[in-house]
Amino acid sequence: MQLFVPGRICLFGEHSDWAGGYRRINADIEKGYAIITGTNQGLYAEVRPHPNKFIFRPCLPDGTRPEPYEAPMERSELLRIAQEGGFFSYAAGVAYQVMTHYRVRGLEIDNYRTDLPVKKGLSSSAAVCVLTARAFNQTYDLKLTTRGEMEIAYMGEITTPSRCGRLDQGCAYGNRPVMLVFDGDRIDVRELAVHDDLHMVIVDLHGSKDTVEILGSLNHCYPFAENEQHRKVQNYLGPLNRRIVENAAPLLQDGDSQQLGLLMKEAQAQFDENVTPACPSQLKAPKLHWLLAHPAIQPFIYGGKGVGSQGDGTAQLICRDAAAQEQVCDIINKELQLSSLKLSITAARRVRKALIPAAGFGTRLFPATKALKKELFPVIDRDGRAKPVILAIVEEALSAGIEEIAILVQPSDKALFEEIFCMPPPIEHYNKLSADNRKYCDRLMEIGHHITLLTQEQQEGFGHAVYCAREWVQQEPFLLLLGDHLYHSNTAESCAAQLVKAYEYAGRSVVGLMTTPLADVQHFGCATGIWKEPGRLLDITEFAEKPDREYAEENLAMEGLPDGERLTVFGQYILSPRIFELLEEQISSNVRERGEFQLTSCLEKLRREDGFTGCLVDGRRFDIGYPAAYRNTVIEFGKAR
Repeated sequence: MQLFVPGRICLFGEHSDWAGGYRRINADIEKGYAIITGTNQGLYAEVRPHPNKFIFRPCLPDGTRPEPYEAPMERSELLRIAQEGGFFSYAAGVAYQVMTHYRVRGLEIDNYRTDLPVKKGLSSSAAVCVLTARAFNQTYDLKLTTRGEMEIAYMGEITTPSRCGRLDQGCAYGNRPVMLVFDGDRIDVRELAVHDDLHMVIVDLHGSKDTVEILGSLNHCYPFAENEQHRKVQNYLGPLNRRIVENAAPLLQDGDSQQLGLLMKEAQAQFDENVTPACPSQLKAPKLHWLLAHPAIQPFIYGGKGVGSQGDGTAQLICRDAAAQEQVCDIINKELQLSSLKLSITAARRVRKALIPAAGFGTRLFPATKALKKELFPVIDRDGRAKPVILAIVEEALSAGIEEIAILVQPSDKALFEEIFCMPPPIEHYNKLSADNRKYCDRLMEIGHHITLLTQEQQEGFGHAVYCAREWVQQEPFLLLLGDHLYHSNTAESCAAQLVKAYEYAGRSVVGLMTTPLADVQHFGCATGIWKEPGRLLDITEFAEKPDREYAEENLAMEGLPDGERLTVFGQYILSPRIFELLEEQISSNVRERGEFQLTSCLEKLRREDGFTGCLVDGRRFDIGYPAAYRNTVIEFGKAR
């Protein structure tokens, strides 16, 4: 199994994590607010289980491979190593915490590549901790969410002599920016989906600072302000910081580089006025301010500020565009003789494509499917128009703003689908249509311009069907709709549009869900998780393919649902193109379930790697896959309002 964990940079809100922690003692202190994002650099590793040892094979940023670290999987020994300090202490501390809370065996982590600079305010030690937590989570299926990995990583790091803040382990969220709110021991996390790319440069100032002295001086201002300087520090890390962070969040989501640059300038100016006097020997930062004001870079940036504990350590600059980012790096590296890293916060790609698998044999509807493909069975829509099922599904996709639709069919059936979407009726038949139906016929031909027909030579399961579309999908997220399901929304927003909206909010793969009685769950794919927005969005913690009632009762319960109900798959997904790599691993290794290549196991792998959002769809699903369901669909689909 291969993993990547990036570094972390705090865009806004440095120091607010520990400042907000003082609310345990003084409730009048404002909560801490921060926005962080992952870097483009990080730790790359291959992980595998080990029967009884914990082995970590490190790689330094210069490519050097030190001797591997090794320890028995014993809590007392792991705790001893963690408390000693040093590089291996971080990984050992996390392993100790995992052993304390879960039943696991050993693990081998081969950190074969590292391009993340150390001791530059990018949380390299936290990346080691998150990597270790994620490796245990995915190897032993601990069903931890990203937030859970972050918490175990934090517990592991504070088992060592390090006294990191709660910000650092935010690298668990990868390259997605997140807003964190710190309230005593409690932390809230909100992921921010960016709609336009942002281009930044991180600069190593090659200076010196004493982080211990900085933190010691600032901590003297808490938990109760005893003089004016203390009040200024608490004001900056409290109300002023909250305003800046809350203003930054929508600007970040909109990709407004110019306004973000101005806000960075304001944050730095406020820091200099309110916080620097508390530790002037370290925070006056002449190198930082020299860089931020340097004339050579001004035409290419909108603003910048210090990073981490501030001082002459690291700076961040926000550039006007990608070309300006290149110019700034060139000036910093060659003219100013400093070191720089590019940091690009990329927008979640818009969902433009949809896939509808329709290459099955329809054996449960035999002998009707001997004469007609089930996707061509007729239904009556709410407008009273008779149409083939596939057309209703295509219209569902188009309602969500989809631009291109692929229908996967058997080679022998391609002509049937071409006739529906690509061939007008004979002119004598067209002339016999009503004016309304002629208009709809023209619309049908226009829909055909959005359709691509793909073929599946052999039917080897749902996962294999999806894999057949990999070359057409390319590297884009895509909407996946089942070919034997119809959908009706209870709102003005179609079911597919609800999923697209959830994807734009979460910036990662989404599955549509519905509630189903426990007695029926064995017929469906199921999911469970933790609510992000109760009754609407959740972080998926497990997918289960057609579980029996006993398993669903014990393992798939959701807070807020009646005891007799569970969440089942609605039949609509928005998937990252990463799904094709996971399917390829399964197919190349001939890993089958019930004789076929299934999708659900790959969805579970995708969830572990990237996270997965569930969207409780406000609508109904109609099945046509077996006779009783089709009969009910024919009766009910047209009635739906």
